[in-house]
Amino acid sequence: MSKTVEFFFDLGSPASYLAWTQLPSLCERLDAQLVYRPMLLGGVFQATGNASPAMVPAKARYVFADFQRYAKRYGVTLAFPPGFPINTLHLMRGTLAVQLFQPERFDAYLNAVFPAMWAQQRNLAAPEELAAVLQQAGFDPQQYLAWSADPQVKAALKEATEEAVRRGAFGAPTFFVGEQMFFGQDRLEFVSEALA
Repeated sequence: MSKTVEFFFDLGSPASYLAWTQLPSLCERLDAQLVYRPMLLGGVFQATGNASPAMVPAKARYVFADFQRYAKRYGVTLAFPPGFPINTLHLMRGTLAVQLFQPERFDAYLNAVFPAMWAQQRNLAAPEELAAVLQQAGFDPQQYLAWSADPQVKAALKEATEEAVRRGAFGAPTFFVGEQMFFGQDRLEFVSEALA
């Protein structure tokens, strides 16, 4: 399997969630490898001068309606959690930590947290909500917390975010197929073409 798609994402991004609902089956269909690249969207915004569409009322109305169109097309639920947009610093450190220290359970982790936030409307920025979701999925919330504070994890998330920006990312999700970059979950057809 030589074809690869790198998926730079942030759990706090509804477009990342929508892309995640489609990417595994897309890659399976095309015999391509899916490489998850957790990054900090807030850091990307800061480095590039970009901002969440939620910050521009007219754009927010359109983009959120468009997300619902895609959710319907994909046959998935998309419901915004309270407090959106949320600060995902600790969440993304934890995500990268699971990928580093428990890679065999990374899919199980994503299968727990993405739907918790975007289908069940759980505010994963709230420590007690996150702990409940982790525990239900068989993760140790205390271990997760410790991992999130690990200097190696902090440095790895910072480096992944800087790498995404260096390679041209300005938002999430961003996909790379070789040197080709695609932005937004509505560009999956181009990702498919590049992989094919």
